[in-house]
Amino acid sequence: PSAVLGHWRRASRTALGRWLFARMVCRKAPYFGTIKPRILELSPGIARVSMARRRGVENHIGSVHAIAMANLCELAAGMMMEATLPQELRWIPRGMTIEYLQKAKTDVTAIARLDKTGWSDGENIGVPVTAFDTDGKEVTRAVITMYVSRRSAS
Repeated sequence: PSAVLGHWRRASRTALGRWLFARMVCRKAPYFGTIKPRILELSPGIARVSMARRRGVENHIGSVHAIAMANLCELAAGMMMEATLPQELRWIPRGMTIEYLQKAKTDVTAIARLDKTGWSDGENIGVPVTAFDTDGKEVTRAVITMYVSRRSAS
């Protein structure tokens, strides 16, 4: 498994470990800290990440801001890629298409899934992500395009 997946497997055994793992992710990629994510599930092919509805992620009408939901979707896709790719490969987001289906008035959970086992150097992969509110209503649907390539030898 990837180093990130190994860290998750150790950390996820306790609530404190899960909290610390999410803080480490936000330290590595600071912008994700703006949504204060909670990693709920991480394994090859799936990541489930949530954020609380709070003042810091709300828009002017009191629902979760569209860009906060986009941030959550990108994080879920990235975590899933980290857990899924062989260690000799890396990923970087290249693009995103996103639909905001309805206002999110509660906490939001994003789920990124990918059923792919064969990888090529220099390929673009579309990672589907769906976000739900606490009532189970789909509020956002995204496809994050990830560019997959070999890690440099350095």
